[in-house]
Amino acid sequence: MAKFSPDEYRHEGNAVSLLNYHFVFIPKRRKKVLVGAIAEKLQEVIFEVCVENRWKIIALEIMPDHVHMFVNAKPSDDPSKIIRLIKGRASHVLRKEFPELMKLPTLWTPSYFVSTAGNICTETVKRYIEQQKA
Repeated sequence: MAKFSPDEYRHEGNAVSLLNYHFVFIPKRRKKVLVGAIAEKLQEVIFEVCVENRWKIIALEIMPDHVHMFVNAKPSDDPSKIIRLIKGRASHVLRKEFPELMKLPTLWTPSYFVSTAGNICTETVKRYIEQQKA
C-alpha cells in the first residue's frame, strides 16, 4: 500500500479536508503479544479496514505492546468509529486465528489515545482566526 502524504488534501464530494488522526492503542494488560505472525496479521487487518473505509494510512508501527497509527480520514468518519472498526475487526480475526490470544479476557483495552494533526500548527490557526476581525 502506497504511503499517503500527511499534508495532501482530500477531495470528497462537496468537502475538501485534511483530517489526520494519530491513534495509539494497547492490548489488554499491555501484554507483549503483537509480535511475529500476529503483528503481520494485525497489519493486514488494519490495511483491509482502511481500504474498505477509504481511510489513508500515513504511518503504522506495531510494537509488541502497542500500536501507533497515523490515518487520514473523511470528514464523515469520527475517530471513535475508526478505532472501533479497526479494534473490533482485529480482535475478531486475531483471536480466531491465534488461539493463544484467548487467554486475555479481551484483546484490547477499551481506551485509546487520539490526536489530530494537519499541516499547520494550532497556534497558526488561532492567530489566523484572531486576525479575521481586524
